[in-house]
Amino acid sequence: MKVRRKRRITNDQPQLEMTPMIDVVFQLLIFFIVTIKQEDIYSMLSASAPAADPNSSPTVQPNVLNIEINKTGFILRGAPVSKALLERRLASIAETDKTVSVVLRCTGDSPHKYLVQTLDICHKLQLTNLAIFSM
Repeated sequence: MKVRRKRRITNDQPQLEMTPMIDVVFQLLIFFIVTIKQEDIYSMLSASAPAADPNSSPTVQPNVLNIEINKTGFILRGAPVSKALLERRLASIAETDKTVSVVLRCTGDSPHKYLVQTLDICHKLQLTNLAIFSM
């Protein structure tokens, strides 16, 4: 005897799966990001560096005096000096220019009294543009 199978008739609409499409889009996106050349992006930018103004005068560098303070004393312009010599040289500089910038560079092992002595000298000579750095 032959068995007859009934065909099922379904009213389901065919659906389009989105997951494989999203995967393909992400793979294409990654491919284009990885294969793009950076120089291509930079060659398309239209940026130009600003030119110097031909009418402006060259800027004058400010007068800076560096004093190093370490555990042995004072170093002015690369040479060790005593407190008295430092005061004389600062006085001669202060006579010509009171706006000179004095940069005090203290090492970690320098005694605090050397910094205070230098600040006292600058105050006495009315040198007010001071900067203190620790090295």
